[in-house]
Amino acid sequence: MRIVSICPSNTEIVAYLELDELLIGVDNYSDFPKKVKELPQLGPDLSINMENLAELNPDLVLASLSVPGMEVNIEGLEERGIPYIILNPGSLKEIAEDIERVGEVLGFKDRGKEKARQFLQEIENYKEKNKDIKERPALYWEWWPKPIFTPGGGNWLTEISELAGGKNIFGKKQEASLQMGWDEVLEADPAHICMVWVGVKEEKMNPELVKKRPGWSEMKAVQNGYIHVLEESLYCRPSPRLLEGLKKLDRLLDFY
Repeated sequence: MRIVSICPSNTEIVAYLELDELLIGVDNYSDFPKKVKELPQLGPDLSINMENLAELNPDLVLASLSVPGMEVNIEGLEERGIPYIILNPGSLKEIAEDIERVGEVLGFKDRGKEKARQFLQEIENYKEKNKDIKERPALYWEWWPKPIFTPGGGNWLTEISELAGGKNIFGKKQEASLQMGWDEVLEADPAHICMVWVGVKEEKMNPELVKKRPGWSEMKAVQNGYIHVLEESLYCRPSPRLLEGLKKLDRLLDFY
């Protein structure tokens, strides 16, 4: 099959299935594994060049609705009669389901089932490892700095936090994504600040800016120096690479 992926997390699911040789084109933000950057780049995930995509004549497009605005891509595929499926997982269980689903539609049903099982087993391993932790440090995840956006209980980062032995300070709110004020974060007083600004490389994120926010110098995380600049690619994409992010967070919390 000739496959096009127009979302980084979809590309990473294909790679997890060890089927990335089927890819013939990707969106501009797909960067894992590195070799996918050698494929035709079809534009940012919010504005895919449908003419260039159609010229590749794919058997299937792996589309997404994980970010508001991606609907235009679906409309473009519909208009041109290009076969597609939509992946839009919000939880680790749903990511496992998509791993299995993609394996099946690509003609590797057994592999999809086995890879999904492996993914869920890794999650169970961390659940078992940290199940007896009573005092869980409170984590504040920052997706975007101004205005602040942070994950709520409906997002996989709340699950990742728990699996690593911590807790998301806004995990009791049902929404997947929340817009918060600086005062609300200050009041929650997290033990750790995890900076994962979407689309921003680690070297461009400056913890000093966080420290200068009104009142934040009194926050436990700031006073203790527990401000962590983390790879957004390991935490902000609903893909199997979240396991790599989980491993890193687990080690970080063990250290502190």
